[in-house]
Amino acid sequence: MRWDHVWIDINIATMDSEISSAYGAIHQGAIAVKDNKIVWLGAQNDLPQFDALSTPVYRGKGKWVTPGLIDAHTHLVFAGNRANEFEMRLQGASYEDIARAGGGIISTVNACREADEASLFDSARKRLNALAKEGVTTVEIKSGYGLETASELKLLRVARELGKHHHVDVQTTFLGAHAIPAQYQNQADAYIDHVINDMLPQVVAENLADAVDVFCEGIAFNLEQSERVLVAAKQAGLKIKLHSEQLSNIGGTVMAANLGAKSVDHIEYLDEAGVQAMSLNGTCAVLLPGAFYFLRETQLPPIALLRQYNVPMVVASDFNPGSSPICSTQLMLNMACTLFKLTPEEALQGVTVNAAKALGIEDSVGVLKVGMAADFCLWDINTPAELAYSYGVNPCQQVVKAGKLIQQ
Repeated sequence: MRWDHVWIDINIATMDSEISSAYGAIHQGAIAVKDNKIVWLGAQNDLPQFDALSTPVYRGKGKWVTPGLIDAHTHLVFAGNRANEFEMRLQGASYEDIARAGGGIISTVNACREADEASLFDSARKRLNALAKEGVTTVEIKSGYGLETASELKLLRVARELGKHHHVDVQTTFLGAHAIPAQYQNQADAYIDHVINDMLPQVVAENLADAVDVFCEGIAFNLEQSERVLVAAKQAGLKIKLHSEQLSNIGGTVMAANLGAKSVDHIEYLDEAGVQAMSLNGTCAVLLPGAFYFLRETQLPPIALLRQYNVPMVVASDFNPGSSPICSTQLMLNMACTLFKLTPEEALQGVTVNAAKALGIEDSVGVLKVGMAADFCLWDINTPAELAYSYGVNPCQQVVKAGKLIQQ
């Protein structure tokens, strides 16, 4: 038996629902890797004989292995920051006050339009490095801070380049319908025409996006406008998802789920009809505790309903300069438990198996079993619950990406 390498003396949180134990756990297990994939996994006592002289063997010393973490909702590529607005809010300024002073999303849009690709790449790589050190092996990056064709394409090109020059896999999402730019104020329909007829064809022609997203909300785009973008994206062969029910129950979740959306994100104001639609259509619920925390929101997502209808719950950072400037997927595990009352196992599912489903890549990552990509992390912990329990001292000791040991 010839393998590329073998891991022994490990406890494995496979996150495989076909294994009945919590976390799909295999105690005192082993993993064998060949050609970037897992070719054997199970109890170490059952490990087949292999050529130990030519096969590197790594010993985990009883520590835990999980799938590589997946951050399924970020806005990682942007210029500038909005720390001044953070101070203004703490001093009593309202969102409207900040917007009138030239702040809010428009300030980030202006900074992104002025920035070149090299500077955007450099700043985004530092953020991606931070996630990678915490065990993230796959990340989704949205555009949405350009709001014009050239700038949206620029942001997506940078995201694609990050994936080419980093061990972390990057899934890109076109979010041209993120907000109404200044030149289209009171002309939202005309801007949606621009997104569909001008931006989207160029995004597709350059193969810059894996999916398309829309911000469907009272302060952004209505149901009809959002549906037009999602239908056009589906016709172009792209996966679809939606920001919705963050500030009100506008009905975007039902619409998107019925169109086959991979996920609907935020969903603090989601009702039972929306949850039912997600359940019927296999749509994931992406929970974003960082934004909930940073905006001091009080409306909790309908966790009990999501459990009742077996909707896959995803946990993601929503890392962005305005509402969640928190570049830590590990911290989201803790916040998902403390703020949203998920169990530690649900939280870990949210950054592994369910996150993969939300991105439509569940056939290759998110679970540890034979045939899946060899993406996994070794953690200096005694139980998987520690990943959600504690924060501040990074327990990630080793990362294997596509079968290769990554130097942290």
